Amino acid sequence: MKQLFDQTGFACSKLVTKKYSTSFSLAVKMLAPKIREDIYSIYAFVRLADEIVDSFHGYEKEKLLNEFEQDYYKAFAANISLNPILNSFQLTVKKHKITDDLIQAFLTSMKLDLNKNDYETKAEYENYIYGSADVVGLMCLKVFVNGDVERYEHLKSYAMRLGSAFQKVNFLRDLKDDYEVLNRSYFPGIDLKKLDISAKNKIIDEIEEDFHEAFKGIKMLPLEAKFGVYTAYIYYRRLLKKLKGTPSEKIMNTRIRVSNPLKISLLAKSFVVYKLNLL
Repeated sequence: MKQLFDQTGFACSKLVTKKYSTSFSLAVKMLAPKIREDIYSIYAFVRLADEIVDSFHGYEKEKLLNEFEQDYYKAFAANISLNPILNSFQLTVKKHKITDDLIQAFLTSMKLDLNKNDYETKAEYENYIYGSADVVGLMCLKVFVNGDVERYEHLKSYAMRLGSAFQKVNFLRDLKDDYEVLNRSYFPGIDLKKLDISAKNKIIDEIEEDFHEAFKGIKMLPLEAKFGVYTAYIYYRRLLKKLKGTPSEKIMNTRIRVSNPLKISLLAKSFVVYKLNLL
């Protein structure tokens, strides 16, 4: 029965989310049950593409990514895929009318990661972030607004700013692996070999501005999505706070994390703010 297979696909997407990101998985649990499956399916789709370019060393990454893209479009055309992740994603795309330009922008940024190492201009940097993060926020927003086109257009810019903030925090947190393992440098005009407090603070100020704008949109989200998105926002704000207080040289030599007990504490505080209607 196809319904059982579809349920299995969404369960696989949930498993991928849980295995690869405890923090995002926790935030999704704070969403209304009726929208969780679709957010899991979006995360699993983008996570698999990201893993191809970031982790599958020793394999033909370009071939795998191209096949992944082709298999998605086959799934979309046939309304089914034996790849449970692609099957659940194509269902979500159709259900919420996620436009193909968002998916193509994402895949374009993933393809850049195959061969591009440096982002020398602000335009290159912003284009990469748009494809790798902003459009993922827009895909999720499509789910959150449930077909309300006017609301989507009103919240679109805020969702993009939140996606940008999350991605830039990830860049700063992952400087060591990006630079030493993957030989990538995303921040234009910054020499990572000589990362100093001035350069670090410039990046943090940019992220703070993104968060400031994004928060305005979080307050306007539908109730089904507000608490879950706010939870992710609070987690990333705390991660940024830790990065801000970490010496530049240490950022280049370690990966800053938020402990699981602190995540639970942040969740509890977020719940109090939400229940007191302070959002």
